[in-house]
Amino acid sequence: MYRSSKRFTGFPCAHRKWRHQGHCAWVHGYSREFIVWFESRQRDENGFVMDYGGLKSVRDWLKEQFDHTLLLDASDPQLDQFRALEQSGACKLNILEDVSMEGTARHVYEHINQWVDQQSHGRVWVTSVECRENENNSGLYVPDDRV
Repeated sequence: MYRSSKRFTGFPCAHRKWRHQGHCAWVHGYSREFIVWFESRQRDENGFVMDYGGLKSVRDWLKEQFDHTLLLDASDPQLDQFRALEQSGACKLNILEDVSMEGTARHVYEHINQWVDQQSHGRVWVTSVECRENENNSGLYVPDDRV
């Protein structure tokens, strides 16, 4: 088995965890980064698990999702107010099931793994995605079939 990873950095965004009893309930931001682990039983003609030069569309998708966006849980009770702010031009919303680092890691995993599967014709898959909000905090998603 072969493994390789790619780090994607520089995605400044804000979020809030409305159910949190402390300061995480307030809108706050970080510059997120993602570490994606790829795996394959067979390397390509260049000896790579994943050719990083072919990941531009992944970076573009991450930029659309996380660059200067406001991430909110789909269950946020103030979603209508935030939508009004977006309509007025005050923010760019991205609504996720769970905006925690762990939930965001899963969101990114689901998109990238599907993309990688299609691009590699099943030769490569994603084994995990780590979402970092800073140098101290991160969340990791590993799908059940990889644990």
